[in-house]
Amino acid sequence: MKQTYNRALVTGASSGFGEQFARQLSARGAALVLVARRGDRLAKLAAELGTEIEVLPADLTDAEGLAAVEDRLRDTAKPVDLLINNAGVGTSGPFMHLPAQGEADKVALNVTALMRLTHAALPRMTGARHGGVLNVSSIASVTPVPWATTYGATKAFVTAFSENLNREVRRSGVHVTALLPGPSATELTAEGFDNRLPRLFWQSPEAIVARGLAAVAAGKPVCITSRALAFATVTGGRMPRALQYVIGDRLIGRG
Repeated sequence: MKQTYNRALVTGASSGFGEQFARQLSARGAALVLVARRGDRLAKLAAELGTEIEVLPADLTDAEGLAAVEDRLRDTAKPVDLLINNAGVGTSGPFMHLPAQGEADKVALNVTALMRLTHAALPRMTGARHGGVLNVSSIASVTPVPWATTYGATKAFVTAFSENLNREVRRSGVHVTALLPGPSATELTAEGFDNRLPRLFWQSPEAIVARGLAAVAAGKPVCITSRALAFATVTGGRMPRALQYVIGDRLIGRG
């Protein structure tokens, strides 16, 4: 059975997929809690949307900021019944030449914050026997991505975590979904990756977000948004591993 949601908390809501999640959910009448570091951008976005909006500026790699968002997810006065863990960061380069602290920060945001926010949201959702968690992963979670080693590893965690958790809570009325986008024109691809995959594999943020929302509402554990990439990666066990390496190299502009 497909679910509908009354209030969603979206992390990384100031741009890219996060902004698009906010726009599409608002258009469906959902109240929103918008989370990102850039409070000015959140305020500007909130002014453009037509539903009830809460703006919660927070840095999820900071203990105080993360705790504030966890507390909001536990609030029963205005319960959140859809958590969208969209905040994430990615950079490319040889792992041994990238700053170690930057790689650790990537793990803190892409993995630890996502896990902790999910942990905070689930008790109320399972108690109500209704809710959804949509974790934005990446096609990089299922194919090798050298020069984006830590990023790909964090997204592999997100996909496995989401699929495993979906199996745990599926009988409690809560849906957990990993969204695996391919390349799309967002700030992440503009700043972190020089993507050289053919345009066949690219999708708009609008299309990716729409597929993600449909997937979590339907209770799908994993949603690969690009059929072409799904064939090239998930069914890639039928093709030489070397070809998957070529796809991964081009995904981050090294092919």
